[in-house]
Amino acid sequence: MPMAMESRSLYSGQFTPTALSSQSSLDGGGPHSSEDPSNSNMSAMAQSGSSSGLLNEREVVRRAGREAISQFLDGHTCFSVLRASGKVVVFDTRMPIQLAFYALVEHDMQCAPLWDSGTRQFVGLLTVTDFIDVLRYYRRTKGDVSTLATRSISEILSDGDILASVLVRHVPKCDRRDATAVEATPSASHHRTFLSASSETTLKQACRLLHGHSLDFLPVILPDDMRCLATITYTNILEHLVTHFREQRRLFDDTVYDLGIGTYHDDVVTARASETLAEVLHTLHINGLSAMPVVDNAGKVVGVYSRSDITFLAAATDAEDAVSNLDLTLEVLMSQRRTDVTTPDALHTCTRAHTLQSIFEYFAQWKFNRLVVVDEQERVVGIVSARDLVSYFLEEMQQQ
Repeated sequence: MPMAMESRSLYSGQFTPTALSSQSSLDGGGPHSSEDPSNSNMSAMAQSGSSSGLLNEREVVRRAGREAISQFLDGHTCFSVLRASGKVVVFDTRMPIQLAFYALVEHDMQCAPLWDSGTRQFVGLLTVTDFIDVLRYYRRTKGDVSTLATRSISEILSDGDILASVLVRHVPKCDRRDATAVEATPSASHHRTFLSASSETTLKQACRLLHGHSLDFLPVILPDDMRCLATITYTNILEHLVTHFREQRRLFDDTVYDLGIGTYHDDVVTARASETLAEVLHTLHINGLSAMPVVDNAGKVVGVYSRSDITFLAAATDAEDAVSNLDLTLEVLMSQRRTDVTTPDALHTCTRAHTLQSIFEYFAQWKFNRLVVVDEQERVVGIVSARDLVSYFLEEMQQQ
């Protein structure tokens, strides 16, 4: 169901929900047959000037909103995003990759920095999706998957065939269209390049790193002793924003659709519940996506599937069984998945009529990774991610 408006607000004043119905016409009321033609021309000119004035005023408000968020992000550091308590997992590159994956699952972590004990420095990141992609490689090549129990992380990540196939980075369409993400290329792979921020890096700089290099994770490092404090994401930054940002002015009452936030129409990639996991993971990989909506035969959204979903691995008895599970359909896997509305990758929907303000408030409650935009029949028309929401404010940052 499309989401409901919530009471929490970014504004320091009391929030009054904005009506989602269309605005009344600017044409005025009754007939003008008895008026002088010159008066009609003057009226038309006045209306045109009024429309132009409204458009200029709207753009001023939008710019003010972006500037306010930009200043907020520039005034807060990565340290302010860190939780009061937490855990960090770091892997030595000599560690067997299968053991590393089990450690990620056990500690409920999406990724971990990689440490090269020979050079005594961080050299990259290992994510849950990396291991899933390696399994896809073994399925395609019919290799001996049992060797993953002994093959080290460094050995896997130095395998040219694996790197050039399942682990190659594909830039999302939104980044290929975005001039601010010129550095988002396959060479910026997190397997071969370790990009990080210090605890004193501003959130604005962190956003530029994430966006400019098309990253999902950004490690926060203490430069003095090279300790990794945490790994932050767009969702972490957005959570900090909606928790601490306050503004007296009403700057976010335009709809996300009108603001161009998200991906819509033909650019949206969806999956059918009847598709196999191997097919869906391949589609996600070649499109550079982290997740996509799942639809039924009528195009109605029935769920969301994420590349980091490990349901098929949790149900496997060993590595060979995990590879076999890649042939399961999404319908089967989604029935086995244990999720609720508090899960970041659970299905949350909105409509094109929802304002940026209402989206922020909804995020404050549910901390979603993405919203699926639907029409009246709950058919998918777009998708808005935490990345999209943060990236919108980069438009103002790039001009500064």
